[in-house]
Amino acid sequence: MPILPQMLPVRQIFDAQSVEDVTAATHDTLNKAEVAKSVRPGESVAITVGSRGIANLKALVRAQIEFFQAAGAKPFIVPAMGSHGGGNSEGQRALLAGFDLTEESLGVEICSTMETVILGRTDEGIEIHFAKPAFEADHVIVFNRVKPHTDFAGPIESGLHKMLMIGLGKRSGAEIYHRHCRGESFEPIASKIVPLLLEKCPVLCGLAVVENAREETAHVEAVRPESFASREPELLQMARKWMPRLPVNEVDLLIIDQFGKEISGTGMDMNVVGRKFLRHFPSDRESVRCKRIFVRSVTVKSKGNGCGIGYADFTNDRTVAAIDREITGINCVTSGHVSGAHIPVSFPTDRECIETALRTIGPTPPQEARVVRILDTLHLESVEVSESCLPDIAANPQSEPSGPVRSFQFDSDGNLTRLSDQHSG
Repeated sequence: MPILPQMLPVRQIFDAQSVEDVTAATHDTLNKAEVAKSVRPGESVAITVGSRGIANLKALVRAQIEFFQAAGAKPFIVPAMGSHGGGNSEGQRALLAGFDLTEESLGVEICSTMETVILGRTDEGIEIHFAKPAFEADHVIVFNRVKPHTDFAGPIESGLHKMLMIGLGKRSGAEIYHRHCRGESFEPIASKIVPLLLEKCPVLCGLAVVENAREETAHVEAVRPESFASREPELLQMARKWMPRLPVNEVDLLIIDQFGKEISGTGMDMNVVGRKFLRHFPSDRESVRCKRIFVRSVTVKSKGNGCGIGYADFTNDRTVAAIDREITGINCVTSGHVSGAHIPVSFPTDRECIETALRTIGPTPPQEARVVRILDTLHLESVEVSESCLPDIAANPQSEPSGPVRSFQFDSDGNLTRLSDQHSG
């Protein structure tokens, strides 16, 4: 049996800027944007909600509902998640329920349908889709988190533009837009479609959220439609500055305890693991290079969607069994990244996965391998690293050892025990 490296718990210290009262912050920014002046009593307001596990999601959604109810309007929820949830209305409603966003908990209607209206075509012939319930509303609030995208690179990545196009485009629109996105940038197609959407759809404002590295709400801002193109790139830079990172840049094996749709569109954030550009290999364009990635489980909230499992090199049999291949396939085909649904090399136990992975990293002996273990790509304050990474930890002012060196902890079945600071997943 190979000798495995010794592991050391490490604590990372990230920027802790956060919003103490997200309800008050939401009301304040909506008031500052003077959106209530455009809403008459009795008018309907469609509030978009996606499939991501945004921090304080329920509180942020409730704050918007309460704000417009106070203005005499009738807010309701529109699931805006493209093809997620199996690409059907029941699945998208179920995803919201997983975040405790139901008609009972919110006190408003959730209008979940995949029906869209076709608003025309661009000069290139791209058909423009928009969720019918949102189009028929008197007003639309485009609510989303702004952060670096796991695929697109450019001044506009994941945020208001993406929610307006792909989220509200439902499965039909998402398939078309993904198909026409060429290269690595989302911005060229967004610059053609978003102005047409803003011209033809009743978008009142966007509500952008930026999170810090601890997955806490750090900034909430209402953005008027005419400022989408100028303000979102600035919010993206803010998000990029605050995003969490691995404590070392050169990794032989990255062990990820869980991945899932509420964590990232690709289950694990490609910006964090360093596979944004080549997917299956580290690129010279990445700041982090992981030779091998082992994923241990898919979250319950993913409802079987294993999108992104194909970007790992190893997994275990129980993770494979938990993945719904149909739902995963729909999501990956819609996005155009079909390899995200591919099943990597799988073994019955975690021990077998680790031992095999370390035989594929090159001439480095397993006991000297640079190994990093994390809960997921959102929670990176408490991680584990192998002894060979200690010089990097000592040189990193944002990281420090938080316990003694110890061996990998396996249970009687040969599977890793959970990290001591495990979050529920």
